[in-house]
Amino acid sequence: MGMNGRKESRDGSTLVYKGPVFTLYEDTIELPGGRVLRKSRIEHRPTIGVVPVMGDGEVLLIRQYRHAVGTSLIEIPAGTMDKGDASPEDCVQRELAEETGYRARRLVKLFGGYLVPGYADEFMHFYLAFDLVRAPLPPDEDEDIETFTCSLQDALRMIRDGRIVDSKTALALLLAADPLREMQAAR
Repeated sequence: MGMNGRKESRDGSTLVYKGPVFTLYEDTIELPGGRVLRKSRIEHRPTIGVVPVMGDGEVLLIRQYRHAVGTSLIEIPAGTMDKGDASPEDCVQRELAEETGYRARRLVKLFGGYLVPGYADEFMHFYLAFDLVRAPLPPDEDEDIETFTCSLQDALRMIRDGRIVDSKTALALLLAADPLREMQAAR
């Protein structure tokens, strides 16, 4: 049942591709008026994104090459939940350690939502990470990541001037801005 009360039936679903992270289907759907459409749909395991906050209040960002867009992007640490992750928080800790060499003593949930619901069910959980301690894990073999820190203001400026073009990163930093400002004001 759609949000507006419309019911779509998914009559035929054809598996097109099954990979380690996502599965692609071609569906035949019938709309209420009887019209039949073909739609592509990606089933994706849940994901996490995290804004790590250093002791001095700076945020820790990463720069990594993204094959799909053919360039390096400035991003927050993020990743896909593995079967071994009991919770999104477990995934946050693993991805933080793999991508930045840190674990967090304290996590604060910012938001959870669908990234691209037009064609995929990928649901991302967003967190702030505080009280970071060194605890490196080996990076994934396909990742070549640089880390750097900057002030929240500089990170927000990078969104405005186009240096940050990754949507999950922009969203996470904008979500983090108010809680981080409130914490700094309380100091």
